[in-house]
Amino acid sequence: MIRILLAEDDQVMREYLARALEKSGYAVSSVDRGTAAIPLLETERFDLLLTDIVMPEMDGIELAQKASEMAPDMRVMFITGFAAVTLKAGKTMPQARVLSKPFHLRDLVLEVDRMFDIGEFSGLN
Repeated sequence: MIRILLAEDDQVMREYLARALEKSGYAVSSVDRGTAAIPLLETERFDLLLTDIVMPEMDGIELAQKASEMAPDMRVMFITGFAAVTLKAGKTMPQARVLSKPFHLRDLVLEVDRMFDIGEFSGLN
């Protein structure tokens, strides 16, 4: 089972995203800030870091940089509602995907599926 570490400071959004991903067959561990994700990264293995960019204490870009050092094979997807921050994320971590808010949950699940070649896209890449 593909394991996702979700870092999102908005509780409602965090629960909403986790529930949608779990219903789609993913195992999700969620935290409310970047600094809370670090201990999990030290003790567990994740396939994807799904992180909001703008968060208190440690933003998603900093978290993704640390996560890349700790788990180089882990994929990264940013979620954000700020266009300027999207540009910064793309320059800092060009291999990461960026999903801009607002988005439909179906779009999130499709993007995650694509990252792991699941669903209708598998075998076509």
